Amino acid sequence: MSNEPYFRIGELWKLTEIKEVLAGANQLTDQQAFADIDATLAWVAKDGRANVDKLGITGFCRGGRMVWMYTAHNKSVDAGVAWYGGLSPALPAQPLTPVEVAAKIDRPVLGLYGGADTGIPMERVEALRAALKAAGNDKQSMIHVYEGMPHAFNADYRPSYRKEAADDGWKRMLDWFRKHGVA
Repeated sequence: MSNEPYFRIGELWKLTEIKEVLAGANQLTDQQAFADIDATLAWVAKDGRANVDKLGITGFCRGGRMVWMYTAHNKSVDAGVAWYGGLSPALPAQPLTPVEVAAKIDRPVLGLYGGADTGIPMERVEALRAALKAAGNDKQSMIHVYEGMPHAFNADYRPSYRKEAADDGWKRMLDWFRKHGVA
């Protein structure tokens, strides 16, 4: 199942300037995104064509951030995989970060990060790892860093794409979901 999170804001995919895309994306509050995903899951459950009893979530970049945040929000998530999910606030719409909600993440999440990601400093990744440990969730959630890899290393339509890391990450994601009963 997929969910278009920015439909109320506009057609962000038509914008060509990254600053415009980010300005639009940063208007989406976590609470609105949570409500939209909750509504989508309720519709899917009512529709009956999908099993929402085994719920996995994955996302890239802002979607990767949402994996951490939504897993803290919705206790129905069984497992998540966050691909280079942002770890900094985007005020005013997203004031909290995965680091700040780590104590509420009590289901397994795998974070996949690039060691050379200029937008997500390793200090923030290590802060998340420490927050998960402090919350006692470092045994079921984990973070894997691909040394030397940039942001969006799995985006095969961008110059940042790195096939070896992307393939390994995809395998890790599938294994993670199988291990936790959602694939």
